[in-house]
Amino acid sequence: MSQVLHTPPPTSTADDDDLAALAARHGLTVSGARPTLPQYVRELWARRHFIAAFSTAKLTSQYSQAKLGQVWQVMTPLLNAAVYYFIFGVLLDTKRSVPDYIPFLVTGVFIWTFTQSSILTGTRAISGNLGLVRALHFPRAALPISFCLQQLQQLLFSMCALVVILLCFGIPVSFSWFLAIPVLVLQFTFNTGIAMIMARLGSKTPDIAQLMPFVLRTWMYISGVMWSIDKLTKQHDDLPSWVAPALKANPPAVYIDLMRYSLIDSFHASQLPPHVWALAVGWALLAGVCGFIYFWKAEETYGRG
Repeated sequence: MSQVLHTPPPTSTADDDDLAALAARHGLTVSGARPTLPQYVRELWARRHFIAAFSTAKLTSQYSQAKLGQVWQVMTPLLNAAVYYFIFGVLLDTKRSVPDYIPFLVTGVFIWTFTQSSILTGTRAISGNLGLVRALHFPRAALPISFCLQQLQQLLFSMCALVVILLCFGIPVSFSWFLAIPVLVLQFTFNTGIAMIMARLGSKTPDIAQLMPFVLRTWMYISGVMWSIDKLTKQHDDLPSWVAPALKANPPAVYIDLMRYSLIDSFHASQLPPHVWALAVGWALLAGVCGFIYFWKAEETYGRG
């Protein structure tokens, strides 16, 4: 007598639906799932104290092994400015066409360094902190934001040295110096947005971190850090017509121009074209919003694989 084997019927999805409903009723969600954008913003805001403390701790430990300690926060950009002054100001005689060249140069170096360092540290924000990313649950955007905040704190130390330099070269204290505050807010927003883009790219392709110094060095040379874009383009009137507007609309050049106007050029009664502020706001919003959304869309992938 033959024996018939009966296979169990396929499991109904009703059990899965019941379990899903039970989990939702008790506030349980899928592990590692990406939150909605408003929820993500709320989570970031709830961890604002962690972001501030993390950035301060990173800043403190950055030069902890050096004998001069935190003095290097000011010395590093000053030494860079000294090198650029010798090469561009003395050897290439760029200082001849720029009044107050040393304040002009130091301001450009400090503001550019803020953008450069924010992007470089942002590129490694995820790939360089995988242990933290894999061990703890928190909005990953907290990392690039905290690194950019660290660079802002470092810039504020450098700005103290810049004030001394301005006074030593006869630039008087002016109400226009208060314009530096919105300039730094806009630049910080721009830097953070670009850092988030680079953090996502760097999390998947760590080799980008090796390429970025070369990209940033080229970007620095076209941003008017060591020379005046206006004077250079006027001296080379054979350039294509689009070159001068493109150089002036370059985001770092915009923020450098605004800071120079706030601290130096207003002393000479220079007129700043109104579109520069519009460009500064536009670049900040474009990079900040797009960079944040771009980073958020890959939230659940960070630290995997």
